[in-house]
Amino acid sequence: MTVAIQALDQLLSAMQPTLEPEVYVYCIWPLDKSWHGPLPLATFKEKEGLTLVLTEQQATEYQLDILFRARWISLTVFSDLEAVGLTAAFSTALAASGLSCNVFAGAFHDHILVPVHQAEAAMQALQQLQQSKAY
Repeated sequence: MTVAIQALDQLLSAMQPTLEPEVYVYCIWPLDKSWHGPLPLATFKEKEGLTLVLTEQQATEYQLDILFRARWISLTVFSDLEAVGLTAAFSTALAASGLSCNVFAGAFHDHILVPVHQAEAAMQALQQLQQSKAY
């Protein structure tokens, strides 16, 4: 297994943003019901309900109300979960370009969900950030 990277300059120069092809959506599922649908990309339990991040097709098939349509960008660098500054750096770069982002961290990579209409601009901003930190 590859060693997780902790140094911010190395993370930024190696982050390799990748835009996934599908549209993903945020939906809410009641906490008093068990979710028996497809495995979501992500979930988050809040007192108001269970946030599901699913493909738009899955949400439509299950007749779920869609709160937000997004494209998924993965940073393919193996980021250490204790690394400092990566989220701040890419969210600042996106904000400077007037772009919204919603962030999830997995055990290996960081993931960004951006509004569908901002996906290409977000990729450009992330690639510019990466190139500015390349050795």
